[in-house]
Amino acid sequence: MKKKNGRLLSLDVLRGFDMSFIMGGEVVLICLASLFPGLKFLGEQMGHSQWDGFTFYDLIFPLFLFLAGISFPFSMAKQLSLGKSRGSISLKVVKRGMILVLLGVVYNGLLQFDFETLRYASVLGRIGLAWMFASLLYIWLKRKWLLALLSAVILLGYWALLALVVAPDAPDGASSFSMEGSVVGYVDRYFLPGALHNEIHDPEGLLSTLPAIVTAMLGIFTGEFVRSKSFANEYKKVLVMLGAATVLLAAGYLWDITFPINKNLWSSSFVCCAGGWSLLLFALFYLVVDVLQWRNWAFPFRVIGMNSITIYLAQQFLDFGKPVNTLFGGLLKSLPEDYYALGWWCCYILVCWCLLYFLYSKKVFLKV
Repeated sequence: MKKKNGRLLSLDVLRGFDMSFIMGGEVVLICLASLFPGLKFLGEQMGHSQWDGFTFYDLIFPLFLFLAGISFPFSMAKQLSLGKSRGSISLKVVKRGMILVLLGVVYNGLLQFDFETLRYASVLGRIGLAWMFASLLYIWLKRKWLLALLSAVILLGYWALLALVVAPDAPDGASSFSMEGSVVGYVDRYFLPGALHNEIHDPEGLLSTLPAIVTAMLGIFTGEFVRSKSFANEYKKVLVMLGAATVLLAAGYLWDITFPINKNLWSSSFVCCAGGWSLLLFALFYLVVDVLQWRNWAFPFRVIGMNSITIYLAQQFLDFGKPVNTLFGGLLKSLPEDYYALGWWCCYILVCWCLLYFLYSKKVFLKV
C-alpha cells in the first residue's frame, strides 16, 4: 500500500523533514558542530552559500518547490476523476498561486503599510509563481515531451542570456554572473517595486522565476512517473529515479564549470544540482516509506509535513520563545553553559511540533 487516505506518505514525510530545518533544525546542528569538532562539516552545511556554490541549506527551498510539483499530478488526476474540467482546475491553480504571492508579501510586512521599503518578492511568492506556471503548462500541454523540451529551452536560454548580457549599469569589469553585473539584478532594480533583499539584487526576483519553473516541473515529472503504470515493480521505479538523479547531478556539476551553481541567480546548473539532490532524497524516502513501509520513525516528520505552510507562517507571527522559556526555563538553566543553546533550540522545536500535533489530532490543516 503506497498511500493512506489518498496521500503519498513519503511526500508528507520528506516535506516535514525539509521544514524541520526551518523550525530550528539547522541551529541544532550548528550547536552540535560547535560542541563536537568532528561534526564541523555539518555546521558548515547549515548556511547559504554567499554567492557561487552549493550547501545542504541551499537545498531546503528548491526541495520544497520540487515536492509541490510532485503532488500536482496526483491532485489533477483526482480532480479530473471528479468531473472537473481543465479550465476549472487552471483557475484553482491560479488562485492558489496568487494566494501564496499575497501571503509572501504579508509575511514580509504588507500590513505595516510602508510600501516604499516593503519587499514584494518572497519565498512563498517564488513557490506560488513557479508552481503555478509549471502546473498550467502540465495541464494544457498534453504531449509531455513538449514539457521536457520547453524545460531544456528555458535552462539553455537563461544560460545564454546571463552569459551574453551584462547589466547596463554594471561597474567596469563586472562579470555577468556577479551580483553587480547580472542582468537578473538589473531587472529587479528597475522593474521590481519596493526593497530588494540584497539592495541591488533579490534572490526571489522576477527573471530568476523562469528557471524556478523548471524546478517545479522536475517535481511534476517525478509525480507523473510515480503515478504511471510503466513499472509494476516499485524497486525498479526507485532505481530509475536514482539513475535520473545521478544524471541531473552530473549535469549540474559539469555545467558549473561554465555557469556557476548559484542559488541567488537560480542558475541552470543550480536547477540541475538541486533537482538531482531533491530527486535522490525523494527516491530514498519513497523506498523506505512507501515501498518497504518502514513508517514508525516517520510520524514526527509527517505531522510537520501536513502543516508545513502553517509553521512557516506561524514562526513569523507567533513568539514561540515565550512558551520555551516558561515551560523549560528552569530545566535549561540547569544545563552546562555550553549546552544551553542546544537545549533551548531542541525545546523550541518541541513547542512548534506540539502545536502542529494538536492541529494534526484535530484534523486541522492549512490548505492554500
